[in-house]
Amino acid sequence: MSNKELIKGVLELDPWLEPFSQALIDRQITFRDWVSKLDSSEGSLLNFADSYKTYGLHATAQGYKIVEYIPDVEQVSLVGDFNNWNTESHQLKQVNNFGRWELEIRGQGVIPHDSRYKIAMKLPSGEWIYRLDPWCQRATFNKDDNLYEGRFWNPPASEVYHFKNKRPVLSQGIKVYEAHVGISTPEPKIGTYKNFTKNILPKIHELGYNTIQLMAIMEHAYYASFGYQITSFFAASSRYGTPDELKELIDTAHGYGIRVLLDVVHSHSSKNVADGLNMFNGTDHYLFHGGGRGNHDLWDSRLFNYSSYETLRFLLSNLKFYLDVYQFDGFRFDGVTSMLYKHHGLSFGFSGDYNEYFNEEWADNEAIAYLMLAHQLMKDISKEQHIEITSIAEDVSGMPTLCRPIAEGGIGFDYRLSMAIPDMWIKILKHQKDEDWDLGNIVHTLTNRRHGEKCISYCESHDQALVGDKTLAFWLMDKEMYTNMSKLSELTPVIDRGIALHKMIRLVTFALGGEGYLTFEGNEFGHPEWLDFPRAGNGESYHYARRQFNLIDDDLLRYRYLFDFDSAMQHLDVLDSPQAYVSLKHEQDKVLVFERNGLLFIFNFNPTQSFTDYKVGVETPGKYEIILNSDDAKFGGHDRIKDPVPGKKQEFFTNNDPWNNRSNSLMVYIPSRTALVLKKVD
Repeated sequence: MSNKELIKGVLELDPWLEPFSQALIDRQITFRDWVSKLDSSEGSLLNFADSYKTYGLHATAQGYKIVEYIPDVEQVSLVGDFNNWNTESHQLKQVNNFGRWELEIRGQGVIPHDSRYKIAMKLPSGEWIYRLDPWCQRATFNKDDNLYEGRFWNPPASEVYHFKNKRPVLSQGIKVYEAHVGISTPEPKIGTYKNFTKNILPKIHELGYNTIQLMAIMEHAYYASFGYQITSFFAASSRYGTPDELKELIDTAHGYGIRVLLDVVHSHSSKNVADGLNMFNGTDHYLFHGGGRGNHDLWDSRLFNYSSYETLRFLLSNLKFYLDVYQFDGFRFDGVTSMLYKHHGLSFGFSGDYNEYFNEEWADNEAIAYLMLAHQLMKDISKEQHIEITSIAEDVSGMPTLCRPIAEGGIGFDYRLSMAIPDMWIKILKHQKDEDWDLGNIVHTLTNRRHGEKCISYCESHDQALVGDKTLAFWLMDKEMYTNMSKLSELTPVIDRGIALHKMIRLVTFALGGEGYLTFEGNEFGHPEWLDFPRAGNGESYHYARRQFNLIDDDLLRYRYLFDFDSAMQHLDVLDSPQAYVSLKHEQDKVLVFERNGLLFIFNFNPTQSFTDYKVGVETPGKYEIILNSDDAKFGGHDRIKDPVPGKKQEFFTNNDPWNNRSNSLMVYIPSRTALVLKKVD
């Protein structure tokens, strides 16, 4: 195979990539060199990623075995409650020249389940340092010293959770419910895996989302970091419960037909030394780049060295661990932009110029090769275990080929997040009057995506919910949400407008914006408060670190209208289908019309004017009915579209009269600030 054949697929899809062929080829060669090297030294990429089964401390048939990668030290000991933290009794032996140390311990029950342990290391200077095992699968908070401590998780067989349900497969486009276990309770405290399983999963199922993206699962010492300062990569956060309770959560979700993705943070690591990876062996380059290249100044965190053999072992094993042990269904990779570029995207405004993506001084081919290895691993696991694994990239740059298969010359992601869309909505609500909305710009932003690379659209994610920003509901209704969301109070113009546009913005984003859709928990029903974790700046308060799901259970509040509309919207089958055909963007009327996957979408964004017998184009002739009406009273609307008789839906018949480049047309009444979805029924 010639080098050009390695990237043939992406060149055929996008000929504008031709001048950058060599950069694309270089990525492929780096990736293939790694695969060849791992096949030779480890047997296969799968075997390499199985290292989580041997590295770290494990129970064996004879007793226990610990394997660690620790270069640049004189002595290594296993210490803990089981040996009174004695550095002499359980010393590891160095078994090769690459920093591998091992120890086998004979006898059952020597190291009790859930007992504390650490790795003790003697440095060349003679100093002893004590660190958490990088591979430990359990870390818990110690109030005495405000640090996390490693624990040996080895529960008796009777307490081990056994999965009961098969992993679901996607039957429609991906619909992602971004969630955080700790805030998933109305009470001002940290929620649990058990609470999420019992109280939140049924709501997600009722809404119709088919995928959950769980955030802040990998252990992080600082709760307010939102899970982005990882200290123990293999430990599921103990603040929410036990590993087996997380397994139960995922298995229960599978029983609902819901897949679960892990928000994985392989772009950087916490700077913590006492309970993190930083300075693990007394050097600044254990798994990380040394010196300035190993620091992310804005995030105040450490950066992995993706050219290191042992770093790749650690990160790839981390992925396989969560797929195998917890049965996650894939990953949302955080901070991908930071990984793709040596400048990490800091103070860099991406314009779409291809030179920005393939500049040798800017692109980080080592990190790109890691991402390709990660996707090859997922493909190999999927093939071996006959499961569907999904990956999503959080990338603001729009890197071409990011979401194309490796075999075509791509990096391998399934989806990228359409990060420009929420920015657009906030700018519109912040700076424009309703009558000045530019439908052409809205449609362009919602449809401006790379051909052949799938996108997940969203109006707002956790970023917009955090304190310092404002959710769409807050931009729309602000302080009146505290006083006028009761049905017993007057429907003010602010609340009326807010409810109407909240629904319309979500529907147009859902239907036009991509091959997938995402919401952050609570935003679907217009959660009235921002998200702010307990920290020194707010007196360590949990008041805003919660989601008030109780609001949708109160029939006297208007939040339920938004929840029910979101649920109805999720049951429309338009995602993962060809991009919509937009037949009308009428700037004066503020009417938008498009068709996608057999459905006709009609939006009247006009704040004051309704239209009777409005002519819209449609390609397929026949009889149509309204299957979703944002003005329906059950969604908090004004019920201005009436059925002819109770129990009989209004029917619309097409005319053989071409309109707006469509073969047929029909006449429809569209009230102001209303969205309609019509479907052919004969």
